[in-house]
Amino acid sequence: MADNARAKKLADLIREVVAEKLQRGVKDPRLGTHVTITDTRVTGDLREATVFYTVYGDDEDRASAAAGLESAKGVLRSAVGRAAGTKFTPTLTFVADALPENAKTIEDLLEKARTSDAQVREVSSGAQYAGDADPYKKPGEDDEDAAAE
Repeated sequence: MADNARAKKLADLIREVVAEKLQRGVKDPRLGTHVTITDTRVTGDLREATVFYTVYGDDEDRASAAAGLESAKGVLRSAVGRAAGTKFTPTLTFVADALPENAKTIEDLLEKARTSDAQVREVSSGAQYAGDADPYKKPGEDDEDAAAE
């Protein structure tokens, strides 16, 4: 089993090689500039690599990019093998990264919270305190009350 530093180094190399090859070496029109490699993870035995990617576009673009990556898997693995110079080139698995969808969900929730805060601020703008404005006693107030009696 390889150490974690070696697996991390290989993962970084795979990410760079795959991104470079997608940009310059693969002539598939389904890939082009729409695909971005976001992360790569390699197993501890350096046998399998998972490449995470995002696609700029709609669902149709995502589906065609996934098909393009599957068809270019052999070319990309060969490029990784030449660059890595290891005894065994890891098999590549491409997984669509859920990061953009998660970010959109978070943005929607934050916008909902902003709207709710604005409504609360609007409702409370003319509100009065139910009791005194400052319900807490301060030091020395008891002395003044006792002296007044």
